[in-house]
Amino acid sequence: MFCLAAYNLTKSYIDSDQSIHVLSDANLEVREAEMISITGQSGCGKSTLLHILGLLDTPDTGRVLIGGREVHSGMPEAPMIRNKDLGFVFQFHYLVEDLTACENVALPMIIAGNNSTDSLKRATELLSSLGLEDRLNRYANQLSGGEQQRVSLARALINSPKIVLADEPTGNLDPQHSAEVWQMILNLNKEHGQAFVIVTHDTDSARLASQTYNLAQGKLSLC
Repeated sequence: MFCLAAYNLTKSYIDSDQSIHVLSDANLEVREAEMISITGQSGCGKSTLLHILGLLDTPDTGRVLIGGREVHSGMPEAPMIRNKDLGFVFQFHYLVEDLTACENVALPMIIAGNNSTDSLKRATELLSSLGLEDRLNRYANQLSGGEQQRVSLARALINSPKIVLADEPTGNLDPQHSAEVWQMILNLNKEHGQAFVIVTHDTDSARLASQTYNLAQGKLSLC
């Protein structure tokens, strides 16, 4: 069984009285612990696809299944599914500025109903595994871009989700920090066994995934 699947997804927007089709019969199947990358030109709909997979947006037509169950952004359980079954990493880290790195990572676990002591302990373990044991009590503006993205990775993993969705996770980083984050993603994929779906414009790094897709004219094709 696929941990994440999408079938016949379509999505269009109206821009200046013109209908723009960003997804047209797009299909994707992701197995447990698999790492998928999706490339494509800027504006082709990669982020839209990821938002639909992550229940942040709704397709015009088509189905999304998580663990074999059909799901969508409008269902009452969607917030719980996003919190427990999905992890998100964005190009912009979206860390809460007045929380420390450790508190930022612990937050989704606390929201899921766990006590703060256990959540902070788990956050400390994750951050330490990513080489940030001396940055636990630093605020976002006291961290480098690479460090901020590592905190974002730890936050995505805190609830041990089945699937991690990453939207241009190294888009704002220089080549050195980009390579470091990609290596960490590869290591996390192997060590923790979560599936990763990564949208990226970096075609060289995209090839590190077990499967690489290209999104063009609304359709996903295997590279």
